[in-house]
Amino acid sequence: MSHAILGPTFEEMLHPHSIDPAVRARAVAALTGAPLDPINLYNITWRGADNAIKFEVLPPELTGVSAPIVVLYGRDFPTGAHKVGAAYSCLAEALLFGRVDVNKHTVVWPSTGNYGIGGAWVGGRVGAKSVVVLPEGMSRERFERIESYGGQVIKTPGVESNVKEIYDKTHELERQPDTVILNQFAEMGNYRFHYHVTGNTLAELAQVLQAQGVGDGRIAAYCSAMGSAGTIAAGDRLKQVFPDCRIVGLEPTQCPTLYNNGYGGHDIQGIGDKHVTWIHNVLNMDAIMCLDDIECKKGLQLLTEPAGQRLLVERYGVPAAKASVLATIFGISGVCNVLGAIKTAKHYRFGKQDVVVTICTDAIDRYHSVMDSMRECYGPIDAARGAAYLEGIFHGQKTDWIKDGTPDQRQMWHNLKYYTWVEQQGKTVQELDAQRDPEWWLKHQQLIPEMDKRIREARRL
Repeated sequence: MSHAILGPTFEEMLHPHSIDPAVRARAVAALTGAPLDPINLYNITWRGADNAIKFEVLPPELTGVSAPIVVLYGRDFPTGAHKVGAAYSCLAEALLFGRVDVNKHTVVWPSTGNYGIGGAWVGGRVGAKSVVVLPEGMSRERFERIESYGGQVIKTPGVESNVKEIYDKTHELERQPDTVILNQFAEMGNYRFHYHVTGNTLAELAQVLQAQGVGDGRIAAYCSAMGSAGTIAAGDRLKQVFPDCRIVGLEPTQCPTLYNNGYGGHDIQGIGDKHVTWIHNVLNMDAIMCLDDIECKKGLQLLTEPAGQRLLVERYGVPAAKASVLATIFGISGVCNVLGAIKTAKHYRFGKQDVVVTICTDAIDRYHSVMDSMRECYGPIDAARGAAYLEGIFHGQKTDWIKDGTPDQRQMWHNLKYYTWVEQQGKTVQELDAQRDPEWWLKHQQLIPEMDKRIREARRL
């Protein structure tokens, strides 16, 4: 492993109170005081300095449904987005099994944004040279953030859904000596981070919510839009804890790949990558729902522009403190996830005890340029436009663009993997067929204690 720096175990990311207290104190102090210090690896967690889970219960005045909708938010991860956890887990596993030597290898991070940002940050903290491949149409802030962390950027043609072009470039780079690709769409470290850390955090959150009078101690549904489909792996853990929990996947209506084998460009940055990823356990998914990308961006305008916040408070009765917090924890995909949660509550006819959880993966800091474009195109938020967005987009979500995960439908979703992974990416039919067995996924889940043991041993070297 040469001189690579390793940080937390999976269990320490889930429960940071289990980190050595001196290390934990240094990490908490560095989060704002020295954000590039490698000690910040120990801040990869869904919990704050007080070890409490970072979440918000959304006001029904916003959602328009009686079922509690609760978001776990990634704003306070070291890079401002939860993908840094997946990037760390993928690189740590590659280091532990000898796939990466930081003295000689360049690590390539195929991404549409936040994973690449996370990879550039993690690579620099661990001691590895990083190259991020992402589409040229992504937000300006994404490129700036990657370069600020010391990563090199290679731009490919297209937008969020142009992942084939990313793959083509990474295949080209892979032929260069001493280059290792950490493909988030296929790396099971991504799956394991969200299965164990995100999934168990949400399972524990159910009890926290019940103690606050929200829900009955269970999670009724978990909604997640798929980019790499790492985040939706939390649903596999939730379904083990709460067998009746529905796992709902979300994608853009402009690129409805699982919904109807569709394709196209869209601008919900971070999701809808026009293929079924290798790490997505589609045989465990209960529904697919589609959301409109313009509605997601308009929703973000409403939540983040001052006039929208005033409207929420003065006309609709959202507490001022709540409106202020909401303005800081949402990005485009977070709004998509919440709109999907609203559709989910309506589709399953959930009531006041049925908690629906979802994720705010990043925040407004990487979408200011997108919001500038929205104001130019659609106008700034005023009272009339804000009310139209709230009532039309949030309250007005319909139960269209939904397909339930019947046995036949799940098989169709799984079969779609063939075209990307066997025909293009070098997987075998035997490997693809093996994923049909639930034991395949269980074995990957059960590797987590082994990973933790290896991390602890490596830290002592």
